[in-house]
Amino acid sequence: MKQFINTKETLVTEAIDGLLRTADGKLARLDGYPHIKVVVRTDWDRSKVALVSGGGSGHEPSHAGFVGQGMLTAAVCGDIFASPSVDAVLAGILAVTGPAGCLLIVKNYTGDRLNFGLAAERARALGHRVSMVVVDDDVALPDLPQARGVAGTLFVHKIAGALADQGADLETVTKAAHGVISKVVSIGMSLDTCTIPGSPKEARIEFGKAELGLGIHGEAGIEQVDYSGAQEAMAMVVDKLAPNIGDGPHVALLNNLGGATPLEMSVLAEELARSSIGEQITWMVGPAPLMTSLDMQGFSVSLLPMTQGDQAALLAPVAPHAWPGCLPVAAEAVLPLPDGLTPIQPTPSAHARTEDFLTRCCTILISAEDDLNALDAKSGDGDTGSTLATASRALIDAMPRLPLADTTQLYRAIGQELSQTMGGSSGVLLAIFFAAAGDASANGTNTMDALKAGLDRISQVGGAGVGDRTMIDALQPALEALPQGLGAAAVAARAGADGTARITKAKAGRATYISEEKLAGHNDPGAEAVARLLEQIAATAE
Repeated sequence: MKQFINTKETLVTEAIDGLLRTADGKLARLDGYPHIKVVVRTDWDRSKVALVSGGGSGHEPSHAGFVGQGMLTAAVCGDIFASPSVDAVLAGILAVTGPAGCLLIVKNYTGDRLNFGLAAERARALGHRVSMVVVDDDVALPDLPQARGVAGTLFVHKIAGALADQGADLETVTKAAHGVISKVVSIGMSLDTCTIPGSPKEARIEFGKAELGLGIHGEAGIEQVDYSGAQEAMAMVVDKLAPNIGDGPHVALLNNLGGATPLEMSVLAEELARSSIGEQITWMVGPAPLMTSLDMQGFSVSLLPMTQGDQAALLAPVAPHAWPGCLPVAAEAVLPLPDGLTPIQPTPSAHARTEDFLTRCCTILISAEDDLNALDAKSGDGDTGSTLATASRALIDAMPRLPLADTTQLYRAIGQELSQTMGGSSGVLLAIFFAAAGDASANGTNTMDALKAGLDRISQVGGAGVGDRTMIDALQPALEALPQGLGAAAVAARAGADGTARITKAKAGRATYISEEKLAGHNDPGAEAVARLLEQIAATAE
């Protein structure tokens, strides 16, 4: 079992109770477990139009997470991806509906339409005023007579909920809901399928592919497309949405389908803002998990024309914490660096031999990126190769502005460049290494002693030495052997790097948190990088 659940039979009821534990008394459930799973507001006085929605679970925070002032009055929860029963829906209607009536907001799936529809008929027979709207915002299948209801449903919840909270009557709230449904469009994309509790994961999407236009219940998308990055992914989504929207400002709802990280979602938000329709998107809800599909690693975009009335409703305050707010989309704010951090640029100078040597070093480290990442994954966070490669690419780009003919200034310039472009502790340490070498060189020290001064400084600052399972295990013996030539230095570095595989107790770096059995037999990635660099430089020099 790869999920934090007890049993699939108790998953939904336990999750609802967990939600209620921290609702500050503003939410409750009806006493009908396990067949009736209904979350309701406790501060509801039935004097206003009630909003009831719901459907299968697995889309959290939808729908129970949006129960509260300004949005839903009750949410009727089914089992995972299964419509709630007619009795459960009827219980929700009866629990919250007063003289002002009730609006049912239903996503366009057969089970939901039938069960909510029959419950509405039974409630009307009992004398209640009930209207129902069906959301069909998915544009993935344009020729489908019954489009699915997906994340655009949240716009209906928010806008109808704001009007109901302000005291609008049932006819007004229903008309507004129909208006949103007629205009909102949505489509999703995912890199992987979701994991349904108690069932094996379906490996439907091949590596290097993404599924476009998929549903929120794990249904297959309209097509599998080649995936090469966030920019292209968003472009494909936008291409499907663009023909379905008009001119003028729109509000976008950027929804995390459950498994995308916040970092990925922020990148997607940037790509949406930079897309071909980016100038039309003046407001955004999210990015946030709003209507998920369990742990699906995907996203969806919903677009709604932003009218003055809808804007007021979308900006109206709400109680549910799951609603992230609707915020204006603007250009990113950029402030100048504080005084003292803007580096004094050295005077560039050309030196072909030095440029060739530095470029060769950078190329070697870039080519080792994947291998070093894989090695680092065994003892750290798997990014040593990427960190070194990123810095190497930046150094190649900086070559035209480096003082290549002035060794002292070159050391300092490299140190400054690494401090800005190379992340992690290794970036800091190498920046210190070259800065210290520059200081030593400025005092008349020869190249060999300048590099040793740099090594002494990083040992002092980093607190590591030979035997502590760091890059120093390869760097120090290499510098000691360098007077005998590059070949000798490469041999010494390799011996030092290979020796780290026998050091099972690291005393510095992330490897200090790794157990001895996991460290055994694997070279330290920093030491391995030093060894590979010197080996390939020596091979070229021969």
